[in-house]
Amino acid sequence: MNAKALAREPRPFAPAKGSCFIDTNVLVYAHANDEPLKQSRALSLLGMLHAQGRAVLSTQVLQEFCNVALKKLGMTATQVQAQLQFLKQLDVVLLVPDMMSQALDLHQHHQLSFYDAMIVSAAHASHCTTLYSEDFNAGEVLRGVKLVNPFADLT
Repeated sequence: MNAKALAREPRPFAPAKGSCFIDTNVLVYAHANDEPLKQSRALSLLGMLHAQGRAVLSTQVLQEFCNVALKKLGMTATQVQAQLQFLKQLDVVLLVPDMMSQALDLHQHHQLSFYDAMIVSAAHASHCTTLYSEDFNAGEVLRGVKLVNPFADLT
């Protein structure tokens, strides 16, 4: 995943304004050769947000991506390292205990898994207006962050 490898978007997709948080599944789809439409959408979204300096992710997202890349995508440690070189160019949020407290509140009040709540908490803490993921109720707003499924129109 680099600027040269970004695929042409099959259907126009305009990212939201402001900083945008990227969930792990967007990174995974960027490498999913078995899902060409989702792969193209993920690469396009990442490319646009990277070029505009608006892409944000967290250390949790990086950890989850490394795990999935090694176990399910069959990437080697060297290939994952190369992807981390690209991803560390984005804004990376470090998780802190206050975010975990917020995540517990989100978990309790919105029936999110703790790890999904951590994603929302990190997006909120980094002042993102939008969270791109297919794991949430699209259109819902939590802690001022709008949840958007960038793949919704591809299925």
